[in-house]
Amino acid sequence: MSYITTAELAERPGAREIAQQASLPHQMVRDDALMDATLRGTDRSAWAPEQLAAADAALARVQDAVAEAGALIDGHLVQRGYTLPLALPPGSTGRSMVTVWARSITRYLLNKDRMTDESKDPVARDYRDALKLLGLLAAGKFSLGADDPAAPAATGSTDVRFDSAPTVFNRTQLRAFR
Repeated sequence: MSYITTAELAERPGAREIAQQASLPHQMVRDDALMDATLRGTDRSAWAPEQLAAADAALARVQDAVAEAGALIDGHLVQRGYTLPLALPPGSTGRSMVTVWARSITRYLLNKDRMTDESKDPVARDYRDALKLLGLLAAGKFSLGADDPAAPAATGSTDVRFDSAPTVFNRTQLRAFR
């Protein structure tokens, strides 16, 4: 199961970045609209066959990166004892977090040949943050929110009792001081 779709990647980071990073050097996807249509699975009949072949090759690289990101996330989830594939309701906080992590890891995998200073690169920073949070999740120090299947179940009743030392002065002893 993938935690992010190619259509979600078309939204953010966008078809332009995906086309630049996923294209092979000898088969560049130069048309952002073609890459967007390929990622979203919409009509591509307006483009030439060689352009479609380049877009399909880029899509295959994106799908490989998405699968690799999903495997990395699953590796962390299984350490915590989640049953895989992880089934969180759409729109839940946990689902959103896992999608953000999948996006960050996928972008890093597509951008791994980029020559930049990793300490200042936002793609590398997001990747490191995703791995850090996944590590905390695997260690049980982080939760996926209210819908987290591995969260401890809340007990129905909580019994609170207060205990204190016996009183030193009572009302009858203090009556004399009025």
